[in-house]
Amino acid sequence: MNTQPNYIGGLDIGGTKVTAIVADGDRPLARITAPTCKTGEIRALPEQTLAMLRTVCEQAGLDLSALDRVGVSSAGPFACIDGKLGLATPNICGARSRSDDLPNDWDIIPLEAVLREQFPHVVIENDCVAALSAERSFGAVQDEPDCVYVTWSTGVGFGLCVDGHILHGKNGNAGHAGHMLLSDHSDAVCGCGNRGDLEGLISGRNIGKRLQRPAPEIFLAARNGDPAAHAEALEAARWFGRGLYNVAVTLDTSVFVLGGSVWQHHGDWLAPIVQREIESRLPALTQDVSVISAALGSLVADIGALSLVMPPEWVAPWRNTRPWESLKV
Repeated sequence: MNTQPNYIGGLDIGGTKVTAIVADGDRPLARITAPTCKTGEIRALPEQTLAMLRTVCEQAGLDLSALDRVGVSSAGPFACIDGKLGLATPNICGARSRSDDLPNDWDIIPLEAVLREQFPHVVIENDCVAALSAERSFGAVQDEPDCVYVTWSTGVGFGLCVDGHILHGKNGNAGHAGHMLLSDHSDAVCGCGNRGDLEGLISGRNIGKRLQRPAPEIFLAARNGDPAAHAEALEAARWFGRGLYNVAVTLDTSVFVLGGSVWQHHGDWLAPIVQREIESRLPALTQDVSVISAALGSLVADIGALSLVMPPEWVAPWRNTRPWESLKV
């Protein structure tokens, strides 16, 4: 009996937006994006993702029941509820961060449990692990054995590959190096509660709250020569580079693949600062460690979600035809 799917679905769940996508063996068929639901009952976000998958299926001329496989790329960390993964994400769960910009009392969102009510096969990974899977399958580090994907966006996260093996950890939380402690700055507060961790120092959400100015505005002003904003951006890039250095010397990494909204828009002029922070220390471990941008760009998490449930037979044709390019139009 043929158990291979004809259609697969993907979800990218972030602190700012959710994307739903459906594909067949030839190409992505439909894709939609909406702001992340952060209000209502604790099932509200998973129910939003189901509704979005239903909509993209309708746009592709399919019934939701046509999907039996759904891959999920999500901001973490995760926690288990009755053996199923739930989201304990400080950028989404109000009970986790106790922040006034999160109007809910959610602690652990029952994501996998709700999705499995509809789909028999669900794979949930940290968004950076999913992005790493996509870049190794279709992007900048195809089959590279020692590489790390890093996002610098609303949060800061890592996906780790060592000796050809993507690391997961006991609850799928390997790679939360955004919460490594780097500084004693009392005002660099992360949504997780840490003070002075990498995400607290440089993430879009936290740097914006700390400086009382939207992060996109800060980095754009820095690019345009505003002295105060430029100093803040350079300091953030230095902290980012130090975080990458810590990971490089821990895992003996060959290459960092960087994505996320901050990097996508400003990596071109921040890259030299980041590279210098890595290679200026302990050359025996950091010499020839490279920093490159994600080849899949803003689609990396979407294609990553699909890659989690994609039949192996689809990979080579997708490499050849690059069908995701149609989504950039």
